Amino acid sequence: MKISQALDECMAIDGAIAASVVDSNNGFMLGAQGKGLDLEYASAGNTELYHAKQKIMKNLGLTGEKIDDFLITLTTQLHILMPAHQLDGVFIYFVLDKNKGTLALARRQLKDIASKLEL
Repeated sequence: MKISQALDECMAIDGAIAASVVDSNNGFMLGAQGKGLDLEYASAGNTELYHAKQKIMKNLGLTGEKIDDFLITLTTQLHILMPAHQLDGVFIYFVLDKNKGTLALARRQLKDIASKLEL
C-alpha cells in the first residue's frame, strides 16, 4: 500500500486527528494528513524517541525483541508510533482523540496498515 493510501486509511479510523509516515533513518516525514499539530516537528521529535528506545533495548541485551508500538497517553489524546517492520526504520505516527476513538481498535488497524505499507 502506498503512503497516500495508508494515510487515508489512518484518517478513516474513528477519532483520528492526524497521521504521518516517518523515516527514522533521517527523521523526515514521508507524508502526512490531519490538523492541529505541526506534524513535521512531531515526526522528527518522535524519531528521537524511536532511536532512544532502540538504544535502551540494545543496552539491555534485548536483541531478539522488536517494538510492537509506542503509546503516549495525554489528557485528551493518544499518540501511537507503529513501526512498519518490513521497511527498515519506517513508522506511522498517529494521533487519536481519546473521547472519539478506541485504543484497541486503532492499534489493530494501525498494525494492519503498517504491515502493508510500501515506499
